[in-house]
Amino acid sequence: MYDVLVIGGGHNGLVAAAYLAKAGLKVCVCEARDVVGGAAVSEHPFGPDYTVTSLSYVVSLLPPALVRDLRLDRHGYHVFPQGPYFAPRADGGHLRLPDDPARRREEIERFSSKDAAAYERWDSWMGELGGILGPLLDQIPPKLGSRKPADLLGQAGLLRTLRGVNVRSAVDVTRILTDSIADLVEDYFDSDAMRGVLSVSGVIGTWAGPRSAGTAYVMLHHHVGETKWGFPRGGMGGVTRALAEAARSFGAEIRTSAPVGRIGVTEGRVTGVTLETGEELTARTVITTAHPAISFLRLLDRRDLPEDFVGDIERWKTRSGTVKINLAVDRLPEFRGVSGFDPDVHGGTIVLAESLDDVEGAFQDAVAGRPAALPFADVCIPSVFDDSLAPEGHHIVSMFTQWVPHTWHDSQPGEELDAYADRVVARMEAVAPGFTDSVLHRQVIGPYDMEHEYNLIGGNIFHGELTPGQMFHARPAAGYADLRTPIKGLYQAGSATHGGGGVTGVPGRNVVRQVLKDRRRRR
Repeated sequence: MYDVLVIGGGHNGLVAAAYLAKAGLKVCVCEARDVVGGAAVSEHPFGPDYTVTSLSYVVSLLPPALVRDLRLDRHGYHVFPQGPYFAPRADGGHLRLPDDPARRREEIERFSSKDAAAYERWDSWMGELGGILGPLLDQIPPKLGSRKPADLLGQAGLLRTLRGVNVRSAVDVTRILTDSIADLVEDYFDSDAMRGVLSVSGVIGTWAGPRSAGTAYVMLHHHVGETKWGFPRGGMGGVTRALAEAARSFGAEIRTSAPVGRIGVTEGRVTGVTLETGEELTARTVITTAHPAISFLRLLDRRDLPEDFVGDIERWKTRSGTVKINLAVDRLPEFRGVSGFDPDVHGGTIVLAESLDDVEGAFQDAVAGRPAALPFADVCIPSVFDDSLAPEGHHIVSMFTQWVPHTWHDSQPGEELDAYADRVVARMEAVAPGFTDSVLHRQVIGPYDMEHEYNLIGGNIFHGELTPGQMFHARPAAGYADLRTPIKGLYQAGSATHGGGGVTGVPGRNVVRQVLKDRRRRR
């Protein structure tokens, strides 16, 4: 018998297991695939010489305190800081957004003097809003609307967190939670170049175009936290390998190729899990980090759950339309107007999006049921820093692209997916002549693969859309954003819970607080 069973060996499950084992509990992680990592995994689709980050591709919101607590540096965890945005254009021009304010202003002025001045105000405004909403990312949401004394205390705590909000910032917070990213960037900027590159942050990984309400928050979500964005050594699998080794060092057991078939429940209390092999594992506490549709609609008998909770899970929006393209190339891309290797270009985020309307057009294509004629792409080349990923002189190119129809998670037409990938590569060719000829190997992961191979329902990398109706106290169901569930002893800590949406580890860390608190109450 175990003290705690964890369903899912992605980063949140491993974080929870490590903290709980460190606290002295007997913990076992059950991972369905033959490798831990979930969406943060490094694999070898092109053979042993190339290490590819299959889905997630940058470390962004993993808290430094978590890294210290779990001593991840002792297990090989190292992050190479990512360079700035670089947005090449088909006419041979390009927009750079370097970290140095003076250089950045000079670069933006080549497109618009007004935009150059506006960016300083924009950056300051984003910093202020991040300072207000960022601390909420680490918190366990209170039960808003509850009149129970303990819940009222939690609500009072939320008010204390927001005590710095004034009349002006209250309106600004409302805007960031409800506006489209287009509403914001068009208020600040005139040039297509600036509007295009900034709009991408509002729609990345989301079934929504830049003119869709709520996408302003998606942009802010990617700009909060203390962590400098970067590429982990060994790919994203380097993060989860370090987490797994940390968990094992504290005494946790990790079982791969161990898919859970059922969560056991007796008289409203969890009793453990049954693996698909029929093996039964018992524990008084179970933490599921799987997608809520898997956890609550497949692994549990719905009769054990309240009807309104089941209804919330059934209505949970988890559409996507994203496609991840991984390439092995025999040389770095040579962009027009860039002479040779430039770490601020090849080591940054290369954005293929020339205007906000281009991005919106790609979304509208997918809404109409066809893959985008002109997809946008967020492109990174982590092998610029990490020479363990490819042979000398070769590189790994990661392209996170959008959109194809979200219905492709059910049935994915192979020829159309390949044609879509061809268009993404062609878009890179248009700004970096010779790129197509440099490609040695190609892997294309569409929504169907994301769902059926990586258990990302709908192909959604966040386990659920980052919209106002699916955030904070509503993530993923009314009354259960505190990481508990209607089943006693059963907790949730996947990316569909508050603090998820990216490789944050926050749900995994926060669920430990709830588990330990409830164990103390039972004594």
